[in-house]
Amino acid sequence: MRSVALNVALTLAVSISPAAVNGSPSTCDGANTWTDCVFNNTGSSVEIGADYTAGGGGGSGGGGNQGGAVRPEVPAPEPAPVCNTVVGCRGGYQVWTPPEVTISDLAAFTPARPSFTAEPNGVAVRGMPANFVAAATEQHIAGELFDYPVVVRFVPAAFVFHYGDGSSRTSTTGGASWPTLGQAQFTPTATSHAYGERGNYAASVTVRYAASVDFGTGSWREVPGFVEATAGGYAVRVVEVHTALVDRTCLEDPRGPGC
Repeated sequence: MRSVALNVALTLAVSISPAAVNGSPSTCDGANTWTDCVFNNTGSSVEIGADYTAGGGGGSGGGGNQGGAVRPEVPAPEPAPVCNTVVGCRGGYQVWTPPEVTISDLAAFTPARPSFTAEPNGVAVRGMPANFVAAATEQHIAGELFDYPVVVRFVPAAFVFHYGDGSSRTSTTGGASWPTLGQAQFTPTATSHAYGERGNYAASVTVRYAASVDFGTGSWREVPGFVEATAGGYAVRVVEVHTALVDRTCLEDPRGPGC
């Protein structure tokens, strides 16, 4: 038979003889069930501290308890916290890690289209610069991503101008009007374009937004790549201008040169 030793702190109030109180036997009950006894006489009762040894099985009556002792209950361990790939476990509390975000995950978050215009308004002169101007601002869009509340920030990073004749230009800014730049009309700018042929063209601009996300932590996490927004369909009519030295205007001489 095998016995398992359980060290359990017990306090027993029993009435025993003075001879037992004054002694310090190695066993308390003579059956080696209670050992290493400590006695404390209070006058009317004696407190006994001891180690309890439970039988491994069998014994009289098949109960496995010796000397009529009762086995103490051992509490069941508490369940471990649930962990997954998003929430890690550390000790008795959970540590939340923001999920990784790719640019394709932001498909449901659409920044506003930029404003787009040109000068002269809707008209250009063949061989002379027409000035195109676009405007876009930083945007914050709140929503939900991976079942978590999130704020997505879009910041304009580049402007791609498509002039409608097969040519394009990329700029870090949307440009500015001639008066704002302090320039004369039909002078080159960082976003201007000179058409080589007469005709009607459809110009457009695409803004590339750099994105970052905040899952409520108070810090922005950059997302690699860009989200694009396009404003198109701006019609430009390119005309050809000729000059001639005449002695009278076309109103004065409708048949004059160039009239």
